[in-house]
Amino acid sequence: MTVRVVVADDQELVRAGFSMILDAQPDIEVVAEAGDGAQAVAAVREHRPDVLLLDIRMPVMDGIEAARAVSAESECRVLMLTTFDVDDYVYDALRAGASGFLLKDVRRDDLVHAVRVIAAGESLLAPSVTRRLIAEFTAKAAVARPTVPASQRLAVLTGRERETIKLIARGLSNAEIAEAMVVSEHTVKTHVSNVLTKLGLRDRVQAVIVAYETGLIVPGESG
Repeated sequence: MTVRVVVADDQELVRAGFSMILDAQPDIEVVAEAGDGAQAVAAVREHRPDVLLLDIRMPVMDGIEAARAVSAESECRVLMLTTFDVDDYVYDALRAGASGFLLKDVRRDDLVHAVRVIAAGESLLAPSVTRRLIAEFTAKAAVARPTVPASQRLAVLTGRERETIKLIARGLSNAEIAEAMVVSEHTVKTHVSNVLTKLGLRDRVQAVIVAYETGLIVPGESG
């Protein structure tokens, strides 16, 4: 199956470079490019891609608003492009429905891998930078707004499912969760699916947000 992608970045050379790398893959097709957020939303509406590769800072409509619009009206998954100097926007992008992040100086192989991972329904949580950003900005959000007690929001989960969401929030893959819980990877996939379904979540990124916002996970804690 071919992964259909829209590439959105206001820098033409960056946009063209990403498109060239992705189009060279036998299983990926770049169906459109966009130079601003409004064009990105329009391209998703027209072409119905699987993945939108979207710069977090865009003219006309910024990447966060574009991600929110795309996530609200389509099944297209959003992979945000970011740099360390725009960290303040990362939490908002997560809330807007982004399924992962890449630094704009990403290596060719990592870019291709990220698009495939996002298209497959996973979230790009493995890189340490993403875990750090999630912890930092969910902590900021917790100060800005009251958290929902874990006992209320997570009451629908079983004990194993609560354990699963905690491990997801620490950035563990399914294989790593299986090892930690001493169960099969298939069982972990079932637990993850149940967590997302019961809590009405789009993907693992949203599960991470819930874990922090409910206080199930405290930024910086270990174990």
